[in-house]
Amino acid sequence: MESIWARPEQAARGPRPAHSRAAVAAAAVRLADAEGIDAVSMRRVAAELGAGTTSLYRYLSSKDDLLDLMVDAVLREQPPPEPTGDRRSDLRTLADATRAVMLRHPWLAAVQASRPNIGPGSLHWMETWLTAVDGLGLDADEMLTAVGTLQLFITGAVLGELAVRASGFDMNRWMAEQGSYGDAIVAGDRYPRVAHVMREARGPHAGDRAERTFAQGVERILDGIVTG
Repeated sequence: MESIWARPEQAARGPRPAHSRAAVAAAAVRLADAEGIDAVSMRRVAAELGAGTTSLYRYLSSKDDLLDLMVDAVLREQPPPEPTGDRRSDLRTLADATRAVMLRHPWLAAVQASRPNIGPGSLHWMETWLTAVDGLGLDADEMLTAVGTLQLFITGAVLGELAVRASGFDMNRWMAEQGSYGDAIVAGDRYPRVAHVMREARGPHAGDRAERTFAQGVERILDGIVTG
């Protein structure tokens, strides 16, 4: 089956569809945002639109088409930041913007990690990412690796942050619960580097620990990309 991006939205023959692809994607995104990606099915999306399940096949050939439309729809909500020519700043801004989109749509990180997307919205973002590393003396494979490394970090960081949110895990409460066991680790000499970090690190105690960890991780990766 040819890519959905190469197929016309309306078939040359047959009745005019009652809904656009954009409307179908928007309904699916609303459902995924509210109930998670596992709730998204052709039947549920059709119900959201007040249509019959079989009618969706006028717009899509499979659920994979639906996922492609959903990813592209959320990436087109907000265009990527315009490049400024300051590569480090541009890459940092892109990383922050990508994280924001993924947190706004908690299903996005996992779907993007599981399948590539080459819709117009995705291509716009990818072009902007590649523009940010162009001119660093990298060949095509190295450009992909540089961008891919940052994107893998962003995805992993977001998935971890979302997992913590979903579990209700509270770092401060957990640390307090370690009590005398934690004190013994800090006071002992069996794990000196762990003890040092437990005594000195401020990040785990910060209210904005997720933002701090993300920002620090991005900076370390940029050290290798921009100045490496």
